[in-house]
Amino acid sequence: MRYTRLVQGDAMDVKSIAVIGAGTMGRGIAYAAVVVGYRTILEDVSADVLERATAWIHQALDEGVARGKVSREQQEKARGLLSLVRSVEEAGCQAELLIEAVPENMPLKLGIFQTLNRVASKRTIFASNTSSLSIAELSAVVENPGRVIGMHFFNPVPKMKLLELVTTPTTSDEAIAACREIGQRMGKEVVVVRDSPGFITSRINALIGNEAFYMLEAGLASARDIDTAVKLGLNHPMGPFEMADLVGLDVRLSILEYLHKTLGEKFRPCPLMVKYVKENRLGRKTGRGVYEYDSESSAKMQP
Repeated sequence: MRYTRLVQGDAMDVKSIAVIGAGTMGRGIAYAAVVVGYRTILEDVSADVLERATAWIHQALDEGVARGKVSREQQEKARGLLSLVRSVEEAGCQAELLIEAVPENMPLKLGIFQTLNRVASKRTIFASNTSSLSIAELSAVVENPGRVIGMHFFNPVPKMKLLELVTTPTTSDEAIAACREIGQRMGKEVVVVRDSPGFITSRINALIGNEAFYMLEAGLASARDIDTAVKLGLNHPMGPFEMADLVGLDVRLSILEYLHKTLGEKFRPCPLMVKYVKENRLGRKTGRGVYEYDSESSAKMQP
């Protein structure tokens, strides 16, 4: 049975958003929020990560102005809407929507949701940016699970147009409507999917990416040629190896391991991917994945 109310009263009017985790996805979500006028609290336990995230957001705003996508007035307003905190508790009590954007680790996410449940308003919407994990499991630790939803953004957040809203049988209509409105205000095309391992995109992408690694392992073609074939033959904007290096091979492996555990043998990770992760060949973030990257983060060689 679907919950039709977050609590008694009017539907949620979200004016402020707190993003938990200031890594690649968190900073991207924070940028997407401030640039369209939401007061945004960005949290991370690391002062260095927060500093880098702030610099990235400011640079993204500058580039938006240079490209004519962001006005000067919008830029100045966005800078003023961003604030930084160093604790989940401080972030959790300041916003109507909380978006968790930490690594794909269920115990870590559960701990954050339990903390937020203690400090947040009873009407606050709890969202997870997970790309594959169970929203229902997260909702189980929150009072009134009707306010829990998945908001799966895509990397890079400012450029990627899709937002997957992931619902459980108890997710309220108000939470869905509020998050849909926020996504649309951010310029996203919003799709709604029922909670299931990998949702839509991660499940399909996992199969494509894993098969590409099996092809590479078997020596059927070079990584560059596989990427080129997928881009030009299937009209994908990025090849599977380019995408894996951008997202992170460790992230891709974690998703595959979860899907293998929950959905079966067809998602068994390719041994070559496992080997690369053990060698810390994680992609752009370590300077080497399937490809190697120079200081400007452009691929300069193939395996």
